[in-house]
Amino acid sequence: MPDAALLGGAVGVVAGVLLTLALVFARRLGRASRDLGSDAERATHRTLHVAAQAAAALRGGRAEPDTHRAVRHLRTLLGGSAVAIVGPGDAVALDGADDLAPAARRVAARVRETGRRQVFPHPEGSAPDAVGAPIVVDGAVWGVVVAFASPVRGPLVRAAGDVAGWCAAQLALGELDASRTALAEAELRALRAQISPHFIYNALTAIASFISTDPPRARDLVLEFADFTRYSFRRQGEFTTLAEELRSIHSYLELERARFGDRLTVRLRIAPETLTTVIPFLSVQPLVENAVRHGLEPGEEGGVITLASLDDGTHTEITVEDDGAGMDPAQLAELLDGEAASAHVGLRNVDTRLRQLYGSGGGLVVETNVGAGTLVRMRVPKSQPLHDTGPA
Repeated sequence: MPDAALLGGAVGVVAGVLLTLALVFARRLGRASRDLGSDAERATHRTLHVAAQAAAALRGGRAEPDTHRAVRHLRTLLGGSAVAIVGPGDAVALDGADDLAPAARRVAARVRETGRRQVFPHPEGSAPDAVGAPIVVDGAVWGVVVAFASPVRGPLVRAAGDVAGWCAAQLALGELDASRTALAEAELRALRAQISPHFIYNALTAIASFISTDPPRARDLVLEFADFTRYSFRRQGEFTTLAEELRSIHSYLELERARFGDRLTVRLRIAPETLTTVIPFLSVQPLVENAVRHGLEPGEEGGVITLASLDDGTHTEITVEDDGAGMDPAQLAELLDGEAASAHVGLRNVDTRLRQLYGSGGGLVVETNVGAGTLVRMRVPKSQPLHDTGPA
């Protein structure tokens, strides 16, 4: 009898524990449900997630969109039995039913003729109803979104038009991204072209002057020249690190010292923690070259160039300063605005690239005056997760 009572007590304890665990689990489940939000909020989150996936597929622009990947996500958004994107040349990306490709082309042809959204009952015999909406980019119909359903109702008709407009916006944004990349590449070509005629001629002349008088020095300068040109004319990577750029600047200054001799003094004040900062490729080197060519070269006595970097919390601040000729601030403003032709191409190009990458407030800050030297300051965000430095 005592054993039975003991067993009954144990069962009661176990049951109590299980009940307590069940209550705790239910409470946590309820809290998790509240954390996820209401049904409407969760539906909104799912829609935004699907739209983001479709956007990524369309961001190749009109030339290279991944419509086959995008259409799978668009079908989730529209909820039709099948959805197609009919692009240029009647290329069909279809999700839901492969045999509806001919029907999608027929619908697209009619929509292209009118340039308007249309509903088509049974476009091919036993096929379901369809709604077609034009994807208009730059005033022309690039393609057509076709959604199939039985039957096609008003909400699907409106949604197809909205999705087509959204697709057009993504294609346009993709082309804008491509244009930015092309512009950045063009500006890098301009910087390389600037380096090529002036510096290369002077560097080779300086090397030639040492061949007979100091062959080891001439050999070292040839190696510096090779390192500098290899970095400056590399094919890949719009970004680099400050450390990589400084290595190239070292080679550049060694070649200029061969020409200037004791007339060129360089001071480095580089904070070690800034060396890994990601910066636009060829953004500091043109500033140093500008200091040599337009700051020190015009004077017979040469001068001092100070290159510094410091950690400014969220940014790395890089400065290039010379005690040379300086320039009129009004002329500088016209130069940076692109209103005046100037030999300071590198300065203007770097300023333009920085503003494109980091906003209107991200350009160069220049302090100068005639006879007072020049100080050029650039501030680069320390966190740039989307910028790949690329191979050197």
